[in-house]
Amino acid sequence: MQITPRVTLISIPKVFNLIRLSSYLLKIITGNPGTGKHTVAKAIAKKLKLELIDINMVAIDEGLFEKRDGVFDVDVNKLKKIIRKKASKNSLLVGHLAPYVVSRNNVESAVVLRRNPYKLQSIYKKRRYSSKKAIENLGSEILGITYYDMVKKIGRNKTCQIDTSDKSISMIVKRIETLFCKGKIQEDDIDWFRLVIKKGDMKRFFSY
Repeated sequence: MQITPRVTLISIPKVFNLIRLSSYLLKIITGNPGTGKHTVAKAIAKKLKLELIDINMVAIDEGLFEKRDGVFDVDVNKLKKIIRKKASKNSLLVGHLAPYVVSRNNVESAVVLRRNPYKLQSIYKKRRYSSKKAIENLGSEILGITYYDMVKKIGRNKTCQIDTSDKSISMIVKRIETLFCKGKIQEDDIDWFRLVIKKGDMKRFFSY
């Protein structure tokens, strides 16, 4: 009995699109608000001569933010398509939405910046975040949501977390530069949840 393989025909435009999307690998800096990602990303982009793509600015420029119940939502599916068109092999993507607008095959490496929630809380007060916004972001940082989502999207071997709590910008930049240029650094061991439990501060950061 002869088995005939099933052949899937792909249109010419789709073929070229697939070739284009596989021709570059993105470098990413992400993390919760207040972890220093934009400051660090600007320094890295300048030092390595990379094109900086700010995800939030792209979403704003394209009118993809929608306000619901006082909170701004973004259409990540549309944003993902736009990012694909804008990105190139020389691009550095920055923003907390990075895990939701990239594909595994188009990422070279991603750095997730983390910060001690006690220090992050002070930053949010200075920024005059609403109580709801601060609690949501603090909870996300303590539970490591962005890091988890990034690992889930692109894999553990492509993701690295760095604690920015007590490090200078130059020190952080140097570590990320090593990662982007040499492909590997030792990531930080971070467990804010254990820290908060140890201090008995669950009610300070979580409403339940």
